Amino acid sequence: MSAETVSVTGWGRTAPSAARLVRPRSYAEARAAVRECGVRGAIPRGLGRAYGDAAQNAGGTVFDMTGLDRIRTIDADAGTVRCDAGVSLHRLMEVLLPLGWFVPVTPGTRQVTVGGAIGADIHGKNHHVSGSFSRHVTSLDLLTADGSVRTVTPGTPLFDATAGGMGLTGVILAATLRLLPVEASLMSVDTERAGDLDDLMARLTATDHRYRYSVAWIDLLARGAATGRAVLTRGDHAPLDALPARARRNPLTFRPSRLPAAPSLLPEGLLNRRTVGLFNEFWYRKAPRARAGELQTISAFFHPLDGVPHWNRIYGRGGFVQYQFAVRHGQEDALRRIVHRVSERRCPSFLAVLKRFGEADPGWLSFPLPGWTLALDIPAGLPGLGTFLDELDEEVAAADGRVYLAKDSRLRPDLLAAMYPRLADFRALRAELDPRGVFVSDLARRLNLQELS
Repeated sequence: MSAETVSVTGWGRTAPSAARLVRPRSYAEARAAVRECGVRGAIPRGLGRAYGDAAQNAGGTVFDMTGLDRIRTIDADAGTVRCDAGVSLHRLMEVLLPLGWFVPVTPGTRQVTVGGAIGADIHGKNHHVSGSFSRHVTSLDLLTADGSVRTVTPGTPLFDATAGGMGLTGVILAATLRLLPVEASLMSVDTERAGDLDDLMARLTATDHRYRYSVAWIDLLARGAATGRAVLTRGDHAPLDALPARARRNPLTFRPSRLPAAPSLLPEGLLNRRTVGLFNEFWYRKAPRARAGELQTISAFFHPLDGVPHWNRIYGRGGFVQYQFAVRHGQEDALRRIVHRVSERRCPSFLAVLKRFGEADPGWLSFPLPGWTLALDIPAGLPGLGTFLDELDEEVAAADGRVYLAKDSRLRPDLLAAMYPRLADFRALRAELDPRGVFVSDLARRLNLQELS
C-alpha cells in the first residue's frame, strides 16, 4: 500500500491542502489504513470531481479509493451490478452498455466513482423522474471507524447518513446498484429556445413530465427582457426502431470522444465578461428554435466536457467556484431574484444550468428537494465574489433552500442547519459511530459537521 504527501484540491482548484495520500488495493489494506491514519484522521476520495474541499484533509490522510476497482457480479435477470466503490461510472458504462444496461443516474461527468456518487448522493438530468443515485443502491459495505465492515441497506439511519454524508460515516468499499435497461447507446433529444426566465420555467413546468432527462443551459449575462434566456435540452434513450439502419447493426456501441490534452494552464483572464458574453450569444443563437428527435451519443448528451482533458484549467491559476443551490416549489420568486442579481452583477458564467427536482431523497445531507436548482461557475478571482455569494446564501436559506455540499468551498457554518434540517441527527450519529473523529475533511472542519452544537 503506497503512501506519499501531496497537495490535494477539488475540481475548482480553489483551496489546496497537503495530506498523506494512501491508495489501498484490498479491503484488508483499507482496514489497515483506517487503523493507521493518525490524529488528523482521514477521508476517502474518488476521482477528485467534488468541486470544493469535501475530499481533502489538511495535515491528515486521504484514501485514494480508485485502487478498489473490481466489477464483481452482474445479474442480468435482476438488472443489478455489484462493484467496488472505486469503479467509475465510465467503467460501468463500458461494461454494461453492450449488455443493454445503463447507470440509473449520471451527473455531468462520468469520471465519478460509485463511492463518490453515494457519498455526494449525486443527481442528474433525470431527478424529476428517478431521484438521486442512492435511491438505486440496494446495499453497500461500509468500513467504519472501529475497523468493522457493515452491510448497510436503505431505510436505516446509517444508510441515510451515508447517502450524501460526504464520506464522513466511513469508507464505502462496495455497493449493489439497480440498473436501467436500454436498447441503444444513442439518445433521442429535443432542443428548444426560451426567450427569458419566465418562459423557461413555464416550459419546464408544463412539459418536463414527458421526458426522462431534462436540463436548460441559461445565459446569466443576458439582461433586460432577455434575462434568463435559455436553451432546453431534453430526451430519453433512443428505442431500437428510431435508429438508422447502419446504427442498428451495433446499437449498444459506446465510443466516447476525447480531444487532445489541453495546455497545462491557459492564459489568465481568458474567461471574462466579454469572452463569456460572446460565447453565450453564440451558444444561444446557434441552438434551434425547436428541434425534435435528434440522435446524440451518450457522451455528447450527458458528458460533453469529459472530452476536454483538464477543462477546469480554463479559469487560470485562481480556479473557479461552482455555486449550486436549490429552492422549493412555491419559492420561484427567490429563484427569479437570484437570477436577476447574478445577471446585474455580470458574473461571467458560461456553464450555468437550471433543472427541476422531484421528490426529496432520504439522505439526511442529500441536496435535492422538490423544486428548482441552478448551478453556475464563476472565476474565483472575481472582485467581491465572497461577499456576493454570502448574500445569495442568505437569500437561499431564507427561502428554505440549500447549497450543494459536493460543490461548496466557502459556505458559512451558521447557515448549514437552516439548509439541512436533519443536520443534528447526522452529527449525533457521527458522534456515536465515530467518537474519536477518525473520518474528517476540510469541509467537515469548516462547517463543523463533526460537532453536536
